[in-house]
Amino acid sequence: MNMDWGHTELPSPVVRDPEVTIAARRRKKVAFPSPGSSSPSASTATPARPLLRNTPASLFRQAVTPRLPDASSILSSGGRTPRYTHTPRNAVSSLNLDDSDWTNSLYTPPASGLDDTSFTDDITNLSSALLKEDDPGEAAAASLFTEFLASFEKNSSSGMLDLLDDYQALCQDKVEVLQSVVLRAGQNSKTAGVRWLLQQERSTWRLVTSLYRDRIQLVLEDDIMTDLAVPNKSEKAVVEQLFQRDAGIRQSQLVIDWLESIAKDQIGDFSDNIEFYTKNVCWENTLHALKLRRTSGAIFTVPLVTELDPDAPLRQQRPLADLDREDDCRLLKNLFTLIRAGMTQEAQRLCKRCGQAWRAATLEGWKLYSDPNMTSGSLELQAVEGNPHRGIWKACCWRLAEEEQLNRYEKAIYASLSGNLKPLLAVCESWEDYVWAYFRVMVDSLVEQELMSSGMAHQEVDTLPREYLEANWTMEKVFEELQASESERVLGESREHYHIIQKFVILGDLDGLLEEMSDWLTASKPLPSHLLRFMTHLLLFFRSLGLALKEEVCVDVLKAYISLLIRDQQCDLVASYVSQLPADLATAHYAAFLETVNQPELRPRCLQLATTAGLDVAAVTKLVVEKVRERDDAEFTHHNRNLEPGITQEDGRKIDVIDWLLFDPAHRAESLKQSNAIMRKFLALQKHDAAKAVFSKVPEDSMREIYRHWAELGQAMPLPAEDENAIREHLCIRAYLEAHEAFTDWFSHSSSTPQKPAAAPEAKFTERVANEMREKEYQASLSSWSCRLDVLTEDVKERIYNVLLFVDGGWMVDNRQDSEQDSERSHQMTALRSLCLPRLTFLLLSVLQNSSRHQEALRLADIISDEQHRLYQVFAKDELRRFLQKLRESSLCLLDRGFDPLGYELQS
Repeated sequence: MNMDWGHTELPSPVVRDPEVTIAARRRKKVAFPSPGSSSPSASTATPARPLLRNTPASLFRQAVTPRLPDASSILSSGGRTPRYTHTPRNAVSSLNLDDSDWTNSLYTPPASGLDDTSFTDDITNLSSALLKEDDPGEAAAASLFTEFLASFEKNSSSGMLDLLDDYQALCQDKVEVLQSVVLRAGQNSKTAGVRWLLQQERSTWRLVTSLYRDRIQLVLEDDIMTDLAVPNKSEKAVVEQLFQRDAGIRQSQLVIDWLESIAKDQIGDFSDNIEFYTKNVCWENTLHALKLRRTSGAIFTVPLVTELDPDAPLRQQRPLADLDREDDCRLLKNLFTLIRAGMTQEAQRLCKRCGQAWRAATLEGWKLYSDPNMTSGSLELQAVEGNPHRGIWKACCWRLAEEEQLNRYEKAIYASLSGNLKPLLAVCESWEDYVWAYFRVMVDSLVEQELMSSGMAHQEVDTLPREYLEANWTMEKVFEELQASESERVLGESREHYHIIQKFVILGDLDGLLEEMSDWLTASKPLPSHLLRFMTHLLLFFRSLGLALKEEVCVDVLKAYISLLIRDQQCDLVASYVSQLPADLATAHYAAFLETVNQPELRPRCLQLATTAGLDVAAVTKLVVEKVRERDDAEFTHHNRNLEPGITQEDGRKIDVIDWLLFDPAHRAESLKQSNAIMRKFLALQKHDAAKAVFSKVPEDSMREIYRHWAELGQAMPLPAEDENAIREHLCIRAYLEAHEAFTDWFSHSSSTPQKPAAAPEAKFTERVANEMREKEYQASLSSWSCRLDVLTEDVKERIYNVLLFVDGGWMVDNRQDSEQDSERSHQMTALRSLCLPRLTFLLLSVLQNSSRHQEALRLADIISDEQHRLYQVFAKDELRRFLQKLRESSLCLLDRGFDPLGYELQS
């Protein structure tokens, strides 16, 4: 019927009965879908499960060792729900992200879209401060490392899914801050790059939360599901049972919901931004042109449609006015964008606001039919749900998607509703778009197959292509198709780290994921720090679920993350992650970390954190000291050439490393052993100042603390042989250092002999008096110097004899031989006797000879040759020859003084 162009108001479009479309005939028999619906049937949305059903164990792709003694500790909410509960009326239709209870139970949508610029004052002020940083993106996200650890420790003993929610929230907060920074500072590449990483991470945590909530629930519910016989069951009931029974299709719908949530984040306030061209009248420019032609008889060069029913342009093969075509193109693109984001209800609202209520009706027919009056037995009529002629509607959608003359976005809209893949892919651009398209078609196809097998399918389904109805879609096949995509962008994005992770998480193939991570760690290009943080926490989450993982890859990821934290000086975080390594590796890595801590004020904190994390602090600190002191692989012998004078930087590190063993009094025995080992090396190198510095590090009460700690352990037996020998060795070294210091004092004093004043010849009286005064002062100084020299001589003699004649077996000789054999220590102690005892003997000999105590010098021969101490055994042949030569000099001096060669008076 032609329109009455004389009307001043445009009535609702009316079409001829013979030409009316199926969609137009059905528009009054359908209800608007819930905003989140996506697939016609697939969207048939995942029914609201009492609690998520879950992937069968086969979908895990690896042995699931459910070390899950307490279900509540994982789900962290509520008790276990029964497998069968009454499905709410709108369970199937409420798939939309806007109001779907089922979707909201999987993950909490972000508070605002990414492009939302209405940030709080706090975020604005923070972004202003960040703009002053050299790299505002890194500065804004730096706190994530600390915050993730805090969240991990807080939730590790409670619900792991709560932990994932925290991770999402942390990423969302940082994304909002970075968005504010980007808007204020411009598209800075670094800041925008960090924002993109955190957006991807947030999305991946959302996916993991969604899928593993379902998979965990499935593992916990070990009972076998059986189909319930439902008399006169409806399409809705069949699909509900399919989603409850089949974890694969249920999780595929979760993937669709997840991808739509990402798109919704990216849209932000898109729906408000496109309202500027909306109007209540459809195709008003074409209407105006047709009215103008009717009233004025104007002739247009371009023939326009003569009717304004929805099918007129296609039926008449005539165009709309140019402005209306442009408006339609924008509208269709925006409608597809909304449907891509799961916002079908918003798309319908937009259609109605643009005067195209008929188009909103075409988006409604996917709802599954259900008539509760058939089974309720109640006398009161209940509302009928869904589209009883959904098969006809779907066939029409398929044909519209194949219509070449339609706009490509209009074809994609109807393709998404009918499961027609090719027109849908034609408007997809990103990896996420392609995955969404494939999964949507897969779920749609599986639902149709289920309806056909149950006998609920309509005859109109036969008009759909056979390859669609018999398609054997699987998740694996979807990703194989993506790998063969002709889109360079999709192929490139499929190789991005986060998309690879998302792929394997969707497939449940953790072995494949770990293989990829292993390759990333060995690649030449380092991983972004936030990606490495994400990988670490993802593997820790999987480990907490008791999933079978490749331990070596998990260890490699943890080691890489620990190295990153050490490099960035995140000292407070290292211990917690090191504690996740096997015990031996944990000790080695924390020891390596402590080697890098040079600030003395940080050391107690690091040890306290290690204790809190459950590390073996005693083994760690011992290893730190051993690694530092063994860093110099020089031969253990006397080096008197090419040595740097004084205490070198490396010597200083060896001296300071003892501090690690001194924080806990219970480690005093170990501190004594390690300090002895360091001092042995210094003594061999004649670095006496360095050895004294190490000695001064050891607390004076160490021996008392060792005995006290042993007594506190309730041990009635004597100290262990190792501890007792360490105490004796410490005393030996002290005796040697005291002897060397006494000699140093003697040598310094003997080298400072008072100088005798020179008398002036033919001096005057005043000068003679002055000379006499200087002579008296000289004599007094000389007398004082001589007395002091005698005291120092006695002191050095006594202290050297303390070493040469050390009690109970000799210097650097263990008292107890029942200790564990340490061949290196035994060798070093034996070598020190050969290096130090001859050296001290010659020092004492020089002291006595320079003090004209030749008779005492000759008595050294008796001491060296004495069989009780057998000191002659530590002398080399050339040393004994030189020693005897020195004694010969003393004998000659005695002979010159009238004594016999041994210093005795000659008998007349």
